[in-house]
Amino acid sequence: MSRLRFATPLAFVVLFAIAAPAPALHGQDADANTDQQDPPPSPAEILLASEDWVEPPAEIYEAVLAPRHMNVTLSRLSPDGRWFLREVSDGPITMDRFARPFDELGGQFLEPQSNRHRNLSIRNSAGLQVISATDGSVTDIEVPRGARVSGSRWSPDGSRVAFYVHTDDATHIHVADPESGNSRQITRRPVLATMVMSFEWTSNGEEIATVLVPENRAGRPMASPVPAGPRVKQTEDGRNILRTYSSLMATPHDEALLEWHGTGQLATIAVDNRRVTEIGEPAMIRGYDFAPDGQHARVTTTRRPFSYVVPVSSFGRVEEIWDREGNALVELSENELNTGIRGAPSAPGVAGDEEEPDRRSVFWREDGAGLTFLQMEPEPEEEEGEEDVEEEEGEEEEERPSRRKDRIMLWAPPFVEGEETVVYESNQRMSNHRYSEDYRWVFLAQRPGGGGGFGGFGGGGGRGKVTEYAVHLDNPDSTYTISEWDSSEFYENPGSLVMAGGGGGGGRFFGFGGGGGGGGHFVEISGEGDEASVFLQGMRYFEDPLEESPQSFLDRVVIHTGDKERVYESSNEGQSERITTVLDAGAGRLVVRRETPTEIGQSYLVEGGTRTQLTNNVDYTPDITNAPRERFTVERPDGFRFLVNVTMPHDFVEGERRPAMFWFYPREYEDQESYDERGRTFNKNSFPNFGSRSMEYLIRLGYVVVEPDAPIVGESGRMNNNYEHDLRNNLAAVIDELDERGIIDRRRLGLGGHSYGAFGTVNAMVHTPFFKAGIAGDGNYNRTLTPLGFQSERRYFWDAREVYLSMSPFMWANNMTGALLMYHGMHDQNVGTAPDHAPRLFHALNGLGKDAAMYMYPFEGHGPATLESILDLWGRWTAWLELHLLTEEKKPVT
Repeated sequence: MSRLRFATPLAFVVLFAIAAPAPALHGQDADANTDQQDPPPSPAEILLASEDWVEPPAEIYEAVLAPRHMNVTLSRLSPDGRWFLREVSDGPITMDRFARPFDELGGQFLEPQSNRHRNLSIRNSAGLQVISATDGSVTDIEVPRGARVSGSRWSPDGSRVAFYVHTDDATHIHVADPESGNSRQITRRPVLATMVMSFEWTSNGEEIATVLVPENRAGRPMASPVPAGPRVKQTEDGRNILRTYSSLMATPHDEALLEWHGTGQLATIAVDNRRVTEIGEPAMIRGYDFAPDGQHARVTTTRRPFSYVVPVSSFGRVEEIWDREGNALVELSENELNTGIRGAPSAPGVAGDEEEPDRRSVFWREDGAGLTFLQMEPEPEEEEGEEDVEEEEGEEEEERPSRRKDRIMLWAPPFVEGEETVVYESNQRMSNHRYSEDYRWVFLAQRPGGGGGFGGFGGGGGRGKVTEYAVHLDNPDSTYTISEWDSSEFYENPGSLVMAGGGGGGGRFFGFGGGGGGGGHFVEISGEGDEASVFLQGMRYFEDPLEESPQSFLDRVVIHTGDKERVYESSNEGQSERITTVLDAGAGRLVVRRETPTEIGQSYLVEGGTRTQLTNNVDYTPDITNAPRERFTVERPDGFRFLVNVTMPHDFVEGERRPAMFWFYPREYEDQESYDERGRTFNKNSFPNFGSRSMEYLIRLGYVVVEPDAPIVGESGRMNNNYEHDLRNNLAAVIDELDERGIIDRRRLGLGGHSYGAFGTVNAMVHTPFFKAGIAGDGNYNRTLTPLGFQSERRYFWDAREVYLSMSPFMWANNMTGALLMYHGMHDQNVGTAPDHAPRLFHALNGLGKDAAMYMYPFEGHGPATLESILDLWGRWTAWLELHLLTEEKKPVT
C-alpha cells in the first residue's frame, strides 16, 4: 500500500537533523537516561507542529492544484446570440489578497483603500474572454496588466461588454468590443463598490449606471484612542428571535464608518464620451434599477437607525422612484429596521419574516411604458357594524363573497399615486408575469399558496395544481393553458418557459447589493397567429435513478390549442446530456453539454442533425475519475434505508481491507419517503466533479473514501430527539456493511466533515468508539451558544433543553475516542459557527488529556479559500491520518 510522503518545512527538517539527546541529569547514568527517552518525532509529528505554511504529499498537491479552472462551461450568452462571456480564473487566491486591510461592519467587509467590498478583491478573475457560439473560437478581452476583473455584463444589443477593473487602490469600469477584444476605461472617478457591487446598462446601451465615490468626500472617520463610553446594548419590548451573527457593529464609530463606506453618488456615464450625469445627492445607495431610457430609476437607500444586534442586511430601507435630477417622485416601499421583533427567522441567518410587499413582481417595461407589477385589488371598505357580523356555521364556500381580484398594473411616468392602470385581472392569485416582446401576450402562473415564481423565474409555493397560461391582451377574457400539473407529482414536471435573449441591461435581483427587477427578457414565441408557439425546457426524471438517468428535453407548445411537440430529447444511454442554452428554439438550435462517468463534459452546438464541439475541456486527474466506485443502499436496524458512496484505490484487491476515511453531513427527514425524494435527481451518468477539498484524492495514498448519507429521522419539528441514536446507527450500519464486503479495516477508520458535518464528526467521536482519527472544520460544538434554534431545529433551548445538551459534543468531551483535528477560519461569518467554538473545545480536550490539534486560519471565512490555507490543510490532514491510521501504536517504554 502507498505510504505518505511529506513536504516538511525546511526549519523543522534542520531542527530534526541536528537534534541530540538531552544531557543526563546530575548524578544519573547517561546511557540509562538515553534508554528512557521517547523516540524522536516522526515527519508527520514535525509537520503537525509547524507554525509555517506546509504542503501535502506530491500526489495530493497535484490533485488539489490541477488547473480545472481552465475548463470552460458556456454560459452568459450575448443578447444577439453570437457569443458567450467567460471570466478566466487563475486558480486559488493567494493570502496576500486575502490579507488586504478591511473594516468589519455588521457582516460587511469593506476596504477603505480601494472603496469596494472585500468580496470584489477576493472573488475576481485574471482575464476575460468571449467565445463564439458558432465554432468555439476565443477572443481575449484587453485587461490592464496586473489588474483583476469581475462583474462583466453584455450591452443590451450584445455589441459591447462592460466589466469592472480592480487595482490595489480603485475600481473602474471598462468597455470592450467582443470582435476585436479592445477595451477602454469609461470612468474618470473611481466606483464606490461597497454596498452595490455591480453596475447596469440602460436599455438603449448608451449609458452605464453606477455608484461613484462622491466628490470632495471627507476622510475616513478615525476612532478616538480614548473611549467615549462603554459598549451598550439594550433589549426591546418583545422577543428578538435572532441567530448568532458574526461581525456585528458595536460602537458609534462603527456607525460612522458604515455611513462613510456606504454613501455614494448615483450616476450615469455616457459610454461614448465618458460624460458623467450625477443623479441627486450622495446617499447610502443600497440598490438601483434604471428605466430603459435612463430617465427614471427605482432606488433603494439604507436609513437610520442602525443596530448592534443584527447585520446591515436587516437595517431599514426605503425604495423610491427617482427622476433624472434625483427627485424622489414616489415611495414604493419602506422596510423598518428588523431586529427580529417582527417575526421568527424563516431560515438560519435571516433576521425575521417581512410582510409581502403590496406590489409584487415589479420591473420596467422595455418599451418605455413604465413599471409593471402585480397587485391585489384594494380591500373593500367595511360598512358600519360589518366587522361584528359573524359567519354562520356551515356556510358553504361558494356562498361567501368572492375574493379580491389579482391584477397586472402599469404605472406610467410621472408616477402619480392613483394613476396606475389595470392591464389584466384574474379571480385567482398570480405568482408572476412576463410578456412577449411586442407586449401583446402576457404569460402567467398560478401556484398553490400563491407564492413562488413562474416557469424559469423561481419556485416555491405549496404542493398542488400548477397552471401556466397565456392571455392575449386584445382578448383578455380568453386564456390559453400552456401547462398544468400537480407539483406533488415530481415526475410529471412539464418544464419551464424558454425566454428570449441572453442577458443585457437590467434583470438583476433588486435588493441589497444589487439592482434590477427582472426586465429585459421576454417569453420566446415562434410563429404567428394561430400557429404561435412557446417552448418548455426541462429534465425528465425516472423513479429508479440507478437504472435510468435523467433526460433533457425541449417541447414546442402551440398557444391556441395546447398541442405539444418534442423538439429535442437527450439520450441517457451511458451518457448525460442537458441543454445549457437555447439559441433559437423555433429552429431547434441549441447548445448542449455532454458527459459520461469517465468523460469530462464538453459543449456542443446542435443544429438539426449536426453537432459542432465548442469546448476542449481536460480531465486532469483521470486516475481518480476512473477509480473503482460503488453506490449501494444500507439498512439500519430500524429498517431505514439510505445510500453510501465508496471510492477505492486503483490497486484495491477485494477482501484486502484498507484504512478508510469517512466524510459526511447529517440531514433531517420526517420519514423514508422524504429521504427517498432527495435522491430523485441523481444522475448515474454524470462526470465526477472534483474541487480543492474533494476527499477522493486520498485514494492516491491508499485510503478507501466513504461518503455516507446520515439521515436523522423523526416527526416534524422533533427530528433531533433521535440525533445521537440515528447518528450511531447510521455509522454502525455502514461500517458493518463495508466490513462484510471486505472493503475496510474497521480498526483504522477516520471520520470528518465541514460545518454541520464537523458538528456530526465530533458528536460521533464522543458517542461512538468507531473512529481513531477525526477532522472537523468550521463547526459548532456547543448548542447552548445557539439557544434560539439551529439548522432545522426551531425549538428554543428552554423548550428542548435535553436535546440541546445531548447534541452538544462539548458536554461529552470526556468521552472522546480517537484523535481530533479541528480547523476554523478566523473570520467565519456563518451563522452559528463562530470561530471561538474550536478554541473552547480544544481547551476542554487539552485539559482532559485527549489527543487533539487545532489550526486557526487567518482571514479565512466559512471554508478555506486561499492557496496557502488549502495546501496547509491537506498537509495536516494527510499527516494526521498517517499518524493515527497508518502508524503502529507506540509501545510504552519499560
